[in-house]
Amino acid sequence: MQQVEVRNIKIGDRNKPVLIAGPCVIESERLCLETGKRILDISSRLGIPYIFKSSFDKANRMSLDSFRGPGIKKGLDVLAAVKQKLKVPVLSDIHCAKEISEAAKVLDVIQIPAFLCRQTDIVVAAARTGKALNLKKGQFLAPWDMLPIIKKAESTGNKRIILTERGVSFGYNNLVTDFRALAIMRAFGYPVIYDATHSVQLPGGRGGSSGGQREFVEGLSRAAVAFGCDGLFLEVHPDPDKAPCDGPNMIDLKQLEKLLRQVKSIKEAL
Repeated sequence: MQQVEVRNIKIGDRNKPVLIAGPCVIESERLCLETGKRILDISSRLGIPYIFKSSFDKANRMSLDSFRGPGIKKGLDVLAAVKQKLKVPVLSDIHCAKEISEAAKVLDVIQIPAFLCRQTDIVVAAARTGKALNLKKGQFLAPWDMLPIIKKAESTGNKRIILTERGVSFGYNNLVTDFRALAIMRAFGYPVIYDATHSVQLPGGRGGSSGGQREFVEGLSRAAVAFGCDGLFLEVHPDPDKAPCDGPNMIDLKQLEKLLRQVKSIKEAL
């Protein structure tokens, strides 16, 4: 398996599972710093490598009135502050090719959103930066459909590729996880992350916004680590019921340490 290095973190092969975590969207610099610091404290105690995640723009919201975040300029300033003050790598998603050059100045990992994973120009432009890429599998794709997308990124010479499973559409307003996808995508030779919080999303489940079933995040996370993944992607918030975006599927920060202790024990048992 290709080992992907993100600053001092090695992902894949026989390395420790990585944690990618943070609020769904940047609400404020203070929230990102405080939440990131608490996640870092927990992950450091448990010996789990940590990458901070938050979006500067949620361009794929269902409603025109949905909260999108501060935008690229202010958002990257916040992510740069998190990176500098907490000394952790940062990840965020881009939504069009023109954002990539600016985002690459700050981000350690450029994320291609699930809805955009087949957009050739975006994937190729992001790969050309030489940054690590997190390619999220579209909820409308089979796991083997990710191989041509990998080839797009590889065409630039960039093999710093991470794949993320985030559930697959199962009827209207529902996602399910097929854990076979983890093994299928790992066979392509790159690390695979399991996104437990987006996998419990109910897309459009509230009419103008998405619902979610965060009560299933713990169990799915345990199962993913037992099945074999190279890390977990968790959106975490100190008060998810009041979050302006993806609150129903984010987990409460107070639950994080318990969950991470469980998955660490499972990994050690394996």
